[in-house]
Parts: sequence; C-alpha cells; structure tokens
Amino acid sequence: MTLGDELLAGVRRAAAGIGAGLTAWSGAGEGDRAPAGQAGHLATEDPALFTPRVYGDPAKLHVAETAVVNDALFNLSSGEITVGEWAFFGHGVSVLTGTHDWRTFGKARQTAVPKSGRDVVIEEGVWVSSGATLVGPCRIGANAVVAVGAVVLGDVAPYTIVGGVPAKVLRTIEHDEPGAPAGEDA
Repeated sequence: MTLGDELLAGVRRAAAGIGAGLTAWSGAGEGDRAPAGQAGHLATEDPALFTPRVYGDPAKLHVAETAVVNDALFNLSSGEITVGEWAFFGHGVSVLTGTHDWRTFGKARQTAVPKSGRDVVIEEGVWVSSGATLVGPCRIGANAVVAVGAVVLGDVAPYTIVGGVPAKVLRTIEHDEPGAPAGEDA
C-alpha cells in the first residue's frame, strides 16, 4: 500500500467518523495529534475540517507522518506533491499541480492537461496559512511561512515569509542554524 493509498484510506476513515492520524491536530500539547472527533477535538468540530481532498492519482501524494494537512485540496493532475516532516497547513489550503492550455479553446482547453512536470515540494517545517494556494511547479523551502490567502506561483527560499497575490517576500526569518530556533528566547 502506497502512502497515497494510506492517506485515501485515512480520508475514508475520517469521513466515517473513525478518524485519520495524518489529517488532524489536537492542539492538546506539543507533538500531540488526535483523529477528528476524538481527544483534542470538540464534539462540535466538523470532521471535514480535518479531511483532505485528493483529486488525481493518490500515489502521487507523499505526506510525512508528522505533517498536518487539515482539509487541504491536493490536485495531482500534472505532478507529484511532497509534504515534508513537521510541515503544517491552516484550513482551506489548495496545492495544485493541474493546469490547462490557455492557448486552446472549447473541449481541447478543458481536457488537455499535462500528466507531469508541475511538482510541488513543501519542505520540512513549512507553515502554509489558511486559504493559501500553491501552484506548481514550485518548492517551498524549509521553515518558510506562506501568509493567509497568498497565491504562490514559484519557489520560496528557506526561512522566508511570503504573502500576497501573487506572493512576494515579506521578510526573512533570522536563524542560527538549520533546525535551531531564532534567538535565545525562541
């Protein structure tokens, strides 16, 4: 069973009320996660908030066990998507590899979709805020932050905060060394 198959099975379990560890974060404590509807989630929370949607071949989706993707939409039509360790998403994030040829018309525009070449890689520790859209091909570097509602159309350097439509660099995150928190009090 591929990771894509496991994620799809988890989506089905979550939809059935059993829950899926990859899709939910409990907020109960550092590193603690719980399936939707279980410890750490209120009974009034909609399980759909913690159930990702996958369009295309789930075998093209690679999500690290420690990643939290909530209700993200993954469009795998034209490439693979990789989500690294400790990356996490707010709600309503879209990660899109699919595209259409704007130079064609009618049925050709609707159905002519490349099968590969538009991969999205989200590296370790990336925070993708609610409502953001990532359009492949792109690579979001380690520990970068994508602001609320941003539309990312290209690569984002590690330790960078981007925002806007289209996304642009807002600031660089100071850091001592990869994996170390910035400053003494962090």
